[in-house]
Formats: sequence, C-alpha cells, structure tokens
Amino acid sequence: MSLEIKICGLSTAETLDAALGAGADMVGMVFFAPSPRHLDLAAAATLAARARGKAGIVALTVDADDATLAAIVDAVRPDMLQLHGKESPERVAAIRARFGLPVMKAIGIATREDLAALAAYEAVADRLLLDAKPPKGAVLPGGNGVAFDWNLVAGLDLARPFMLSGGLDPENVASAVRLIQPPGVDVSSGVERAPGIKDPERIVAFLRAARAADAARGTENPTGATPAHTSSARETSPS
Repeated sequence: MSLEIKICGLSTAETLDAALGAGADMVGMVFFAPSPRHLDLAAAATLAARARGKAGIVALTVDADDATLAAIVDAVRPDMLQLHGKESPERVAAIRARFGLPVMKAIGIATREDLAALAAYEAVADRLLLDAKPPKGAVLPGGNGVAFDWNLVAGLDLARPFMLSGGLDPENVASAVRLIQPPGVDVSSGVERAPGIKDPERIVAFLRAARAADAARGTENPTGATPAHTSSARETSPS
C-alpha cells in the first residue's frame, strides 16, 4: 500500500492547487479560531468544492461541540473529520455515529507512556494521527515546532492506519518514511514561509521527497530511528 500524504491548514486556491497538482491524497482545513490557519465556513466551502474528487477533504476541529461540527459538515461536506483536541474515546465514537463520517483522532506523543492511549482510540476511530505533545504553556494543541522521538513508534503495529505528524518538513520527511515506515504522513507548518502562509514550492518539495522515499522503501535496512530535527521558525502539524 502506497504512502498517504496529507497537506493540512490550506487556506488559498494557489496552495490548494499546488497540493493537488503534486498528488496529495488528503487536504486539510482548520476550524479552530486561535490557529493562524483557521478558515470561515464560506472560504472553506469554496476550497472544498475545488478539491472535491481530487483528494480527500479533511476538516480539523478541536473539542468542537455538535452544533459547530454540524455547521462544518453542512457547509464543507468533508470526507473525514479530524479531532485534534482532548476528545475522549466516548466522544470520538459519538461524533462518528452522529455524523456518519470517518474520524481521525490526533494523539499527542512525548514519552512511551503516551502510547497507552492508542488502544482505546483504535477501537473507535478510523485512523490515528501521531503528533508531538504540545509543550507546557502552548496555546495550540499541535503546531508547536516540536517533533517527538521517532524511536517511540518505530515498528509500531496498529490495527488502524496511522499518520505521522509533528516536526515534518521537506528536509526530513524522507528520513521519517524510511525509519518509521508509516502508512501516512501529515504536514502543515513545515511547508509554510510564515505561520499560516503556505509556500507552494515547499508543498511540492514535501510531496516529492515523501513519494521518493516511499518508492525506495524496502531497499534500505535502517538499524534504528532517530529524533527528527525541528525548526523553531516553523510550526508543524495541522492545528
């Protein structure tokens, strides 16, 4: 199965077209007011119409209530809901049942103990997104320019597909794919020139690097994973 690649936090036709043209499997739109990537429903609906049928449309929310989710679903008609807050397994199951859409749940990872939460969410979500846990005092649940130690998930065998996120960019995604061999990767601020401002060239570079690494999977025998490098100038992950 080929690597699935998601470009999240898209907000303009130009950057959406760059992602679609370079072969993104999923495109994400953020509905979280504190984020520099937040979209209103009208703008998101326009972008979704442009992407429909070309890539999966993912709507990212953070601890949203049912009324907010209903408004997003009605206006944007996403293919998947991404829950990036503190939603419990019970809340994830309820959202999936109420809206009849696949759900991806983000899980913050900092230590091996954080992996214990995966089993409960595997039982109720369609896929998981493994992201760096936000540092103390962070406003956003993700997108804080931090990568977690990839050794924690090297060789991870889950019943549900997962996407690797947190600290990824065009420069390190190939290493992540080779070392972790994830089913998917997800990037947002790693392809930005400033918070919330996507760079079409970096979007294309990320997709090319990830695809090349995926094509080469199985030809190398890495001895172990190492932590990703990070850049304080960029936030990474889709919030």
